Amino acid sequence: MKTFNPYPLRIDEELMEELKEMAEAHSRSVNKEIEYLIKEAIKKYRIENPDESKPKKKTS
Repeated sequence: MKTFNPYPLRIDEELMEELKEMAEAHSRSVNKEIEYLIKEAIKKYRIENPDESKPKKKTS
């Protein structure tokens, strides 16, 4: 399993409640829901901006 860097997320209380509802509806934790939404946003961005270079992956 990959090790993730902890990143404290400051988020509006109302937005957090919306995220909790979405996560529950998708049977995911809030963390996994946020991760899913970020991945989907990145996919959409890559489709809309194909000429942008991808960030280089860090090798351990």
